[in-house]
This record gives sequence, structure tokens and C-alpha cells, in this order.
Amino acid sequence: MDSILIVAGENSGENYGASLVRQFKKSKPSFSFFGIGGKKMKDEGVEILFPMEDLAVVGVVEILGHLPRIRKIFHRIKDEIENRKPLASVLIDSPDFNLRLAKKLKKRGVPVLYYIGPTIWAWRKGRLKAIRKAVSKMLLIFPFEERLYKEQGIPAAYVGHPLKEKVKTSFGKGEFVKKYGLDSGKKLITLLPGSRKSEIKYHMPVLVKAVRVIEKEYPVQFALVQAESLERNFLLQYIPKDFANFRILTEDSYEAIASSDLVLSACGTANMETALLETPFIAFYRISPITYTLGVRFVKIRNYSIVNILAGKQIVPELIQHRFSASNILKEVKRILDSESIRLEIKENFKKIKAVLGEEKASQNAARELEKMIYSS
Repeated sequence: MDSILIVAGENSGENYGASLVRQFKKSKPSFSFFGIGGKKMKDEGVEILFPMEDLAVVGVVEILGHLPRIRKIFHRIKDEIENRKPLASVLIDSPDFNLRLAKKLKKRGVPVLYYIGPTIWAWRKGRLKAIRKAVSKMLLIFPFEERLYKEQGIPAAYVGHPLKEKVKTSFGKGEFVKKYGLDSGKKLITLLPGSRKSEIKYHMPVLVKAVRVIEKEYPVQFALVQAESLERNFLLQYIPKDFANFRILTEDSYEAIASSDLVLSACGTANMETALLETPFIAFYRISPITYTLGVRFVKIRNYSIVNILAGKQIVPELIQHRFSASNILKEVKRILDSESIRLEIKENFKKIKAVLGEEKASQNAARELEKMIYSS
């Protein structure tokens, strides 16, 4: 059977990979997929050799303890490429692992379709050299990226943003409040602390402090969205037992965001999801001090949240590294919750971002690009 390698190293990439496989198999059901991913890719028939959690590590310091395992995975994937001789490969985000893998695939004559380009416009522009040498075509999810890659002589196509297809609610605020036993008379704040263990480690202690100070100022209740990649017991280590005014959700995340008065969101995919649902949010992120110090000098942009980057200005507050504190969160919560004009301005900017992203069907376009690559190689 003709096979295709597919590698996704985190939640968002796995969602995009599953959608691509589903669309591809509509026209080419005889093909098989194998690689790295999670449950959603497995449900689409992908043979998962390693779970994506094995690659979901952020930061120079954090990755050191995981290097032996990551090397083992890398060499096993190389062996599988030799044995199975896939017709093509789809590498999704996770550039530290995937760009190295792309070089090996290129040497073995396997075309590489790279879905979700590295943020070379933000930092580590030197990756362009590796991309030019090893990647057959880049599939991009932000319109402005296409010009940047083509200027470097790298084949690239904007396929649309996959979240535009995915981010939808199934029911409204009234039903959500009823389903989770919430108080319709209180404001709702949803927490999106991240999907990696390292993110939970650095974010939850601050968010817990923030919950306590916000409760003293407002009649408010909280929901926390637990990422699929995290185990409940791991998350519970960071949540005090006396948090009564608090719901942990493993489903209905989009309904929670859409029903919220405000969201506290780690930078990343969750920022875009929240913007597409037009709910005001505060962006934050923290990593180890050493990793931050080593990396900050290479960052080429002023803003960290993709929403602010797309807008070309700061439309949502960003609390990064040392600025991520309970007192600063409370300050921004007050500023946004107490001003209807600020809330409306944020929502209007979100609508503009949605318009810029267009109506392209990303998963369909990506599947079509994969098919073209296979039959032209």
C-alpha cells in the first residue's frame, strides 16, 4: 500500500493533520499514513508510532532532559522511512524536530510538504536556509507569509487558516451556563493555560494567584480548559482544593470561550481561537528565565500574540515573562471589564482579522497540495 509520513508535535498541529488526512482520503482512500500524532490523527486511520506529547517541549533548558528520548524517536522514524519508502511526507509545525527530519527525507528522495511554517518573520530567520534546501513546498496559514517565502526562492502557498473551519460553537451561552451549573448573574472568565506540561508549570501558579485577587474585586466565576494532551492528575497538582468557584472542562472549550466575558490565554493557537470567537482576552506567556534570556535577543517583533502581530498593533494586552503577575492581570481585567468601549474596540479588531484571513478552506487546499506533490514527483 502507498504510504505517507505525517508528523505533528502538539495539539494544534495534530488537529490540522487529522483534518488534512480526512480530506485527502476522500479522494484517495487507498493511501495509508504513519508517523507522530495523537488520538485525532489515529481516529483518521494514521498509524501512530510515537505520541505527539513526546515532542511537546519548549525552551532550551526544558528540552535538555528530553534529548535522549527525542533522539530515539528521530532514529526510529528514519528507520521507518527506509523500510516503508513513503511517497511523500507532511511535516506540521514543530520546526526544531521537523526541519532536521526534512533533511533526512530530502536525502532519501521523499518530497516534503511543510504545513504551518516556522515563524521566521519573528525570530530565527536563519531557518530559511534549511527550508530552502530540504522542503519541497511550504503551506502557510497567514497571508503575509507567502511573499516572505517566495522572496527567498522557496515554493509556498497560502492555504487559509485551518481554525477558520474548525472554530464553531454548537450551543449558546444559556445552555452552557445551565450545563455546567454556573451562575448567570456572575461574570465568567475562562483560563487557557496551555497544552504543554512546561506551560502549566510556569502559568498555573500565577493564574491561581490571579483568580484569588479577581474574586475579591468582582462577582465572578471561572472555567479552565484542560488540553487533550494533559492528564487530569497533572493539572490538579496546580489547583488548590478550596477552589469552589471553578470548573475544569475537557470539552465544550469553544462554547466556554464564546460564553465568557473575558479570557486569560497563553500565547499560541488559543489566542487565535479566542479572537475568532470575538471574546476579549489577555495574552500571557512565561518560560524559564535562562531560556528567555537566551532567546529574547533574537526576537525581531514587538508583539508576541499572533492576534497583535496580524493587527499590526497591540489590540489585546500581553503579559510576558516578568510582567506576567497576578497584580498585572488584575489591572488588565479591570481595564477591560469596566469599559464597554474597550471591549467593543477589541471585538471590532477581531472582525477585521477574520476578514484578512479570508474564506479559504485550509484542510481541503492542503490535501490538494499533497495530491499534486505525489502525482508530480
